[in-house]
Amino acid sequence: MSEAQNRPSKKQRELLNFIETFIAQHGYGPSYREIMRALNYKSVSTVAVHVDNLIKKGHVLKRDKSARSLEVRGPAAKAPAPLTPASRTQEKWLIDAVGAKFTTVELSAIREAQLDELYVLVGALHVLGFSDAARSYQARLQNLKQKLAK
Repeated sequence: MSEAQNRPSKKQRELLNFIETFIAQHGYGPSYREIMRALNYKSVSTVAVHVDNLIKKGHVLKRDKSARSLEVRGPAAKAPAPLTPASRTQEKWLIDAVGAKFTTVELSAIREAQLDELYVLVGALHVLGFSDAARSYQARLQNLKQKLAK
């Protein structure tokens, strides 16, 4: 495939930009329905055709055919920005806020909804690239799960 054939069309660039922006804002890929609504497509199958064409051209990757697993690849994909002192401060604040939430739940009579919130927070840390912090909270999650089961 020549470079001209591999270049995304105007509609495909619009789709790529939407996917990139969505991932940057949410930490995971958009669903086909979210793409359909955002870009005013008439059906989910139209979205599927466009996404499949982007996959064939190598601009998008879909991991394991699972939902919300779209990733932008190649030159259109932007490298993550290096951590600046401000973002390091924000990272520390986020991890500390999750820790405070754990402490609050650990000191109270735990409810299932609270445990669900903690799972979401730990998952978010992992998605945001704070895998070490997410792993450090896993043992606390297991302890709370056992406490709830009693």
